[in-house]
Order: sequence, then structure tokens, then C-alpha cells
Amino acid sequence: MIKANGGKSLQALVDQKDDLVGYFYNETVAPHYRARTGLTAAFIPPEFTNWRDEQRAWRETAILFDQSHHMPEMLLRGPDAFRLLEKIGINSLANFTTDRAKQLIGCTPRGHVIGDCVVYRLEEETFELISSMPLLNWVHFNAEKGSYNVTIERDDPTPYNPTGRRWFYRFQLEGPNAGKIFQDAVEGGAPEIPFFRTAKVKIGGCEVLVLRHGMAGHLGAELSGPYDEMGKVRSALLAAGEKYGLQQGGTKTYFSTIFEFGWMPYPLPGIYTGEELRDYREWLSDSGWEANAQLGGSFLSDDIEDYYVTPWDLGYGHILKFDHDFIGREALEALPESKRRKKVTLVWNRDDVTKVFSSQLGDGPRYKALDFPVAYYGWPQFDEVSANDGSPVGHSCHCGYSANEGEVLSLAMLDPASAIPGTEVVLTWGEPGGGSRKPHVERHEQFKIRATVAPVPYAQSVQKLKRAAIS
Repeated sequence: MIKANGGKSLQALVDQKDDLVGYFYNETVAPHYRARTGLTAAFIPPEFTNWRDEQRAWRETAILFDQSHHMPEMLLRGPDAFRLLEKIGINSLANFTTDRAKQLIGCTPRGHVIGDCVVYRLEEETFELISSMPLLNWVHFNAEKGSYNVTIERDDPTPYNPTGRRWFYRFQLEGPNAGKIFQDAVEGGAPEIPFFRTAKVKIGGCEVLVLRHGMAGHLGAELSGPYDEMGKVRSALLAAGEKYGLQQGGTKTYFSTIFEFGWMPYPLPGIYTGEELRDYREWLSDSGWEANAQLGGSFLSDDIEDYYVTPWDLGYGHILKFDHDFIGREALEALPESKRRKKVTLVWNRDDVTKVFSSQLGDGPRYKALDFPVAYYGWPQFDEVSANDGSPVGHSCHCGYSANEGEVLSLAMLDPASAIPGTEVVLTWGEPGGGSRKPHVERHEQFKIRATVAPVPYAQSVQKLKRAAIS
């Protein structure tokens, strides 16, 4: 968060730590709820039924996720609001009308990703930014530093919100029956809404803002409205969905959607080095989000910059547009093709996964336990990936299990030559030296897991959705 008056800055923390990587690897507790699901357990249970059936619901029937509590939000208003977002975003905002939403991706002057979020254009000069605390902080800082004619309001996630409540509820309706449920729930029938467009409808007697979206491979909907109307809208959706097999999804299931969908959330923001960002680090707090990143995995470097990523690493190369002036443009234009890693899915070898599980029985050696459905234990996590000859080819990050695919999958960033589907690679599972000092990491030994490179997104249904969205 922003540095409070009289508080210490992120820059003071960076200056204090001789080994910044070691600090993030051993000492911090990630602020995100994947790592700390207890923060939202009072509002959303980890499972409503069981995560396996909830995963199957987004593939076979429909699922309703509650996103009301874990994502920060910002309202940006004023005559310079669009100009500010255009300066931040690496992707084009040229056709950003009030019936659209956009993904916004922001980078440092050196071209390293800070974060990405979804932006609604509510009115001509009013924008709602959803998710990615680091990116919202970057927008806020640039608004002040650049003397833009804008006003900013912030709404923090529920556990950190001084009001104990949010501005808006937010639901995600997904699955092959989502369209039917939406049609039945909307009073007067649902309008036709193109992909990533918005519209207002009435559900349960309440006005609801709808974004046509898709997380799990179907043209689902993100629905939001005033927080006090959450119960009425939820009840109407559940009633409409009963005959279509609608299930509610818990946090375990929600955070496992990315293995099939292919989104790599919350990279380490590339802000901890460089004199050009000193004033930003002095603006940030030593107790905020950026000060509590939690590195994990088998990759351990003494240079924090080895954890920075570019838009290509996260699969954003196709929406990176050099048709406008934005922060980081010069650095990204100069980055050679050989340095542009590609995002892929890794399908873990079943025999090797079985060995990890069987190591938990008997006297050992014990390998790092694989939790299901979500197995990563850093935020972010970096696991070493090498070719069969042992040469490094990239990093594996988010990993876990898909009941729909019957596979352990991970999202990885690999050198172009190794990113070809069908390529065999080796992933090092577990931390060096027997494990870090993170309280949720047990003592263990490392283990080599074979994996096969596959497309991202992995699920065929998501691939079809993305092709339809592009055409």
C-alpha cells in the first residue's frame, strides 16, 4: 500500500536488506489469499461441496464464483483519466468505448511487468480498475507524479478494508450452462453481449453490470453491483441455476482455474532496482503488498532481477501494441527475439508425480508434498526447468491438478527453442538446502520431474474460446 505519513518506505526496506531475495524467500508472508485462504474463509469457504466436483462443474454444468472479497479496486475519474491509462498500458486502448472492458498491463521503464488488471469504462471520464494491487499502486503514483487532472478512490480487499465491506459485489458465472442460467435469471431476457463487452441488466430486482467474460473455457459472465444487493442477486442466480446443475465454487477451486485457462497472475513487480524507480519505492510502504512478495520454488538466485518478467513471458506479446507512447515502450522494442520467452503448459509425468506421493509413506526420502488442487507455495513461485542435457531453459510457476484433465499441470516461461509442444523437459521440484524458512514449507528433498510442453491454454474448450474472441 501507499506509505502512510511518517511511515517507512519500500526504499528503506530495500536499503536495509543485504540479501533481498533471501528476505522474500524466507521471511515474508504473502498478502494474497491463495497463500492465506483463512483471510477470506469467513466470507467464502474453501469448498462448498468438494473441489473435484466444483472443477467438473465449470466443464460439465456451471459454477458461480464469488470474487467480492479478494480483489482491490480503484475508481479513476477526470478529464485526464484516459490519457493516464494510455500512458500506463502496453496494449492499445484506441477503441475503448463505454460498453467495453479492457485488460490493462503496466511495465516499468525497463520493460518489466508490474501487473495487469481489468478496466471498465463506466462513463466517458470514469474508469473502474479491478485486481492487481501493484498495478493500482503504479497508476496511483503516476497520477500524482504526472500531475494528471484526475481523482482516485481506493477500495481494498475485505480483510484489509477499514470499512469491513466493499463498494461492489462481484460474481463469475461459468460453464456450458452459464448462458442458459443467465438468460433465465435476467428479467425480460438477456441481451446479446459480445465478448469483453458490458451491459446493464436486472436480476432479482437489482440493476447488475455484466461483463461477458470467460475464465474456464465458456462464454461466461462477470456480474457486479452495489454490495448491499449481493444476497438478492446471488439468490436469483442460484434459483435460476438449480435445474442446470449450478454449483458454487470455493476458494480452492477458484485458484485452480488458471491451470486450464492459462492466466499467470501476480508476477513479481520489477520495481526493486533501478534509480529511475527510486522515487516510486520511496512512495511505497515498507509494509505494503510489494514489501511482502513471497518467493518460492527450486530456482534461487542472488539477483532479484532474475525474477522479473516481460510481457512475452506472460503471454502478452500478441496484445503488446507500439501504436502509442507508454512507459517501457523503448525497452520492449529493443528486447531481442532470443530474450522473449514463451508461456506454455507443462504436463507432468504421471510416474514421477506418483513417486512424489509415494515418498510421503515410509522413512523417506521425502520430496516436497504436492497439495491438490493447487500445489504452488510461493507467490510467485519459480521452479527450474531444464532440457534433458541439464541446460536451463526457463521457469515453471503456477502448478496444480485438474480433475477435468486428470493431470498435474503448470504454467511455465521457456526459451523459444524449448517452447514447442511435445518437447520433453525436466522440472526440479522442491527447494534447495532442504527447504526455506517459510512456515508452510516442510523439510524435504528435491526431485526431478519429467514434463511435456503443451499449448497454453491447455483445455481445448479455452483454446476454442480464445480463437473465437480473436476472430
